[in-house]
Amino acid sequence: MFYVESMSDISSIDVSQNILVIAGPTASGKSAIAMDIAQKCNSVIINADSMQVYSDLQILTARPTHQDMETTPHALYGVIDGSRRCNVRHWLELATREVEKARLLGKLPILVGGTGLYLNAARHGISQIPEVSEEIHNKAVSVHQDIGARSFKELVAQNDSETASRLAEGDSQRLIRAMEVYWQTNKPLSYWQSQPLTGAISGNFIHVAHLPPRQLVYDSINQRVHNMIEEGALDEVGALVARTLDPALPVMKALGVRQIAAYLKSELAFDLMIESIAQDTRHYAKRQFTWFKNNFISEFTNNEKYSKRIISEIFALIPR
Repeated sequence: MFYVESMSDISSIDVSQNILVIAGPTASGKSAIAMDIAQKCNSVIINADSMQVYSDLQILTARPTHQDMETTPHALYGVIDGSRRCNVRHWLELATREVEKARLLGKLPILVGGTGLYLNAARHGISQIPEVSEEIHNKAVSVHQDIGARSFKELVAQNDSETASRLAEGDSQRLIRAMEVYWQTNKPLSYWQSQPLTGAISGNFIHVAHLPPRQLVYDSINQRVHNMIEEGALDEVGALVARTLDPALPVMKALGVRQIAAYLKSELAFDLMIESIAQDTRHYAKRQFTWFKNNFISEFTNNEKYSKRIISEIFALIPR
């Protein structure tokens, strides 16, 4: 049993301005919190996870089940084809529309996810960096491959010393990003990042951080990997690999794709595949814990295993 305010109290929540954010590392149970809230309050759960936007990987990215999607309104799950890139600007545009749509329908928008860039963008906006053409992006990737990580970082430093000084030479994705922005705009990425942020979603944000004990999350990750394999992740990745997409696309870098693809080609043993996926996911969760600790300011933080008793405490934070 758990206590929740009377339905009359819940129905008086102001959905025209409030946005509830439920954030936490992967496999922490944040989606369960969102579902329990949505079942008590007329809500829409809006995805704020960078991998769950892609349609190709329902199982491997732990998207909500079909049953969950049918019983509770969800948005921005599996809406982008894996052949496309969904950057933070694109996500913010989509999320803004979904929040506005929820308000028109009289529903409370609930942002749920663990992607720090998305969560920051929703609240504070983003730098107005011009779009980079596919041609220039491909050029940056090609040059990085041709000259190697060390020389590429030196190239970035020649044009954007501030950004280069912050990045390790192994951080290829961000170094390529810095170079392509410079080639596209003739201005360094650090210049664009110093400009005022724009595009934040309007409204009153209520942030909930769900940060249970790390070992609990790690244990959940280990079990989740086994469950994913049983539920069909091998077939899912097999179908993705069969599309022969660009390996640099975000969907191809989703946790588990590399290991399962190697297993399907008989390049990795089954047990090693399982352990490698779990290990990479635990490392990712560790980085998320660190990010939330250092960057996420919340009105409510839960540091224990999720219990439905906290629902009433979360509802109490939402203005009427």
